[in-house]
Amino acid sequence: MSRAVLSLGSNLGDRIGYLRRAVDLLGDRVLLASGVYETPPWENDSAQPPYLNGVLLCLDPEAEPADWLALARACETDAGRVRDPEHRFAPRTLDVDVIEVHTADDQPVVSADAELTLPHPRAHLRAFVLKPWLDIQPYARLTGHGWVTDLLNQPGLAADAAAMTPRPDLLLQSDA
Repeated sequence: MSRAVLSLGSNLGDRIGYLRRAVDLLGDRVLLASGVYETPPWENDSAQPPYLNGVLLCLDPEAEPADWLALARACETDAGRVRDPEHRFAPRTLDVDVIEVHTADDQPVVSADAELTLPHPRAHLRAFVLKPWLDIQPYARLTGHGWVTDLLNQPGLAADAAAMTPRPDLLLQSDA
């Protein structure tokens, strides 16, 4: 059995529809879903529309870490996501990142694999991951970086978190 923290983001098209569709595709694996936040694009790129972001806590008795990545990519493909390696922070219909994976005995998976680095190598720098994560795990720890609340209190991240707008009118629940 493994548990995964997945981060969702969308800033093109039917943003909430893409996020909800990912929840639908993940199905019974979704244990908890955060609130939805509207977030300025990374590095405040004013040429891009804002993102909707959220975080899911998922559980699957059979999943290996690579399975979580495959599920994330399947959700992105379903949303018509096209990756452009030359434009890493380009707008996207859906982005699903595997933030952390824990084994059945609650041990964090640490991996330096080029395809799936765990924990996510930039999660500790992203308020749009950390703030929604606290919605579903108030005492979350990011492996190798410490308490998520402590990370969010760092000056740069605190400013990024303050720029996020909670969207209580939008829920990460299935339309089904």
